[in-house]
Amino acid sequence: MPPDCELLIDGPGNAATTIALAHGAGAAMDSPFMEFFAKGLGRLGLRVARFEFPYMASKRATGKAQPPDREPVLRSTWLRVIELLGAKGLTIGGKSMGGRIASLVADEAGIAGLVCLGYPFHPVGKLYQLRVEHLQAIKTPTLILQGERDPFGSREEVGTYKLSRAIKVRWLEDGDHSFKPRKSSGRTEDHNWTKALGEIDGFLGKRRER
Repeated sequence: MPPDCELLIDGPGNAATTIALAHGAGAAMDSPFMEFFAKGLGRLGLRVARFEFPYMASKRATGKAQPPDREPVLRSTWLRVIELLGAKGLTIGGKSMGGRIASLVADEAGIAGLVCLGYPFHPVGKLYQLRVEHLQAIKTPTLILQGERDPFGSREEVGTYKLSRAIKVRWLEDGDHSFKPRKSSGRTEDHNWTKALGEIDGFLGKRRER
């Protein structure tokens, strides 16, 4: 692993289950969203490992924003993290781009499970520029948590996609790409984040039982 790519660990170090989470394109591994899920899963007894892709680690070191690394770099970073943690029994995933790249290496790496927190099924406003081809054949047990009105793939849109049977999609009521609902929905961001946390815990529980 590159020297500027460090793991941030939450939860018990001797936990039976480890989940590695990567950040999205625009916010670092310690954003409020990532903090909530990492620490929340840690409190549930899971070992949670977070890391940053090289471009984000460079921004942290220099204070200068950079665009995301090219896909080969993102993929190789994920594979190095998996190598460090060990693929056996490991679940990987993350926010948006972090989860998408995890989904691209999941079968190759032979990990136990995949969790995507807001999958970018297509760029905003580009409904036919889909990022689902590999999701039609993925074999890794997968949980996708998606806001119902996510501009990267709404409930109505995703319902028309032919996805692998290995994928379970769970919807967060009236949520956007970060699961935040509108006030008119009667729900709060905390409601949806807490529901998503419970969905992940249930998914990982089923993986542990096998």
